[in-house]
Amino acid sequence: MKKYLTEFVGTFFLVLTIGSTVMAPNDAGAFAPLAIGAALMVMVFAFGHVSGAHYNPAVTVSVFLRGKCAASDVPGYLVAQCAGAAVAAMVVLLLKGNPAAGPMQIDFTRALIAEFLYTFALCSVVLNVATSRSTSGNSFYGLAIGFTVLAGAYSVGAVSGGAFNPAVALGATLMGLFSAANIWVYLVANFAAAAAAAAFFKLIDPEGAEAPKPQRV
Repeated sequence: MKKYLTEFVGTFFLVLTIGSTVMAPNDAGAFAPLAIGAALMVMVFAFGHVSGAHYNPAVTVSVFLRGKCAASDVPGYLVAQCAGAAVAAMVVLLLKGNPAAGPMQIDFTRALIAEFLYTFALCSVVLNVATSRSTSGNSFYGLAIGFTVLAGAYSVGAVSGGAFNPAVALGATLMGLFSAANIWVYLVANFAAAAAAAAFFKLIDPEGAEAPKPQRV
């Protein structure tokens, strides 16, 4: 239960930060990705020792496929993450005065590519800094994960919205930032990237993939 609670809390603050910094009034403008990356970083450092600090269904699937998350934990993680995102979306709408935000218009092909690439990058970073025997005990894993999202948001945020996370896509949809008809783009791209990242990790770090004891995730 502790793992699921921390996944809820971490995802909640991630989505709360996203909505609070990108939605008017009082949005953070060009500094929004910096705040989002920082929020993810501190939540990873805060609860990584409890749940692995996934805060992202794609990360959970990738870690599961890599062999560091029990199959019995996957449903609980996904439910906690989506619930945290949904509650955060409601809080953002309350704090912002229930603004009428127009959903982002995307090109499906470009958005699919952008979401796949940076979700792949995010899952690959998580697997290599937080689950590999070669990097066991490092002190930089939270910074690396947060900065990956920061880089992705600045790089392709204007193309896809920069979700890289099905729970974030759900929260953004509930806030009116994404169209409900387009949520499939994020689900397909994010989960495909998660599987690709797990396969890539096993290819480049077969010894790490066979590490007998889980570390942070």
